[in-house]
Amino acid sequence: MEDFAQVPEQEAEPDRHLSTFIGYAMKRALSIVQADFAKTLAEYDLRAVSFSALSIIVGEPGLTQTQLADALQIERSNLVTIIDELAGRNLIVRAPVAQDRRRHALMPTTAGKQLAAVAKASAIEHERRLFACLTDEERAELQRILQKFRKDVAL
Repeated sequence: MEDFAQVPEQEAEPDRHLSTFIGYAMKRALSIVQADFAKTLAEYDLRAVSFSALSIIVGEPGLTQTQLADALQIERSNLVTIIDELAGRNLIVRAPVAQDRRRHALMPTTAGKQLAAVAKASAIEHERRLFACLTDEERAELQRILQKFRKDVAL
């Protein structure tokens, strides 16, 4: 039988054994960003995915649900809930595509454009505040590295 009487006190960072893994560091950083972003968007009754969808629709009016699902990299069936949520709040409308009435173009309403603008301003402030510990050059380098990773390692 093992003797646990001599178990040393836990050190301050029990996850230090994982600290050499880039993926683990990214996961921990993402958890911090997501938690703060959720608080930021709660003021507008938005989730990160609904903010993303609304932002894309405002920026690319007329895109189809399939195009939006591809842009967000989510299943079309999962997108329906998001589209219903945004349409139910009168932030977007579904308009039939002239060449194919089975498809719908997604168009922002005036209320959708206004909400997207104020939520975007809050998102910018959220990132400014959260990444204030980095210099402008470090933020630019982080953005460059993450974009390179996304481009080069796309699954």
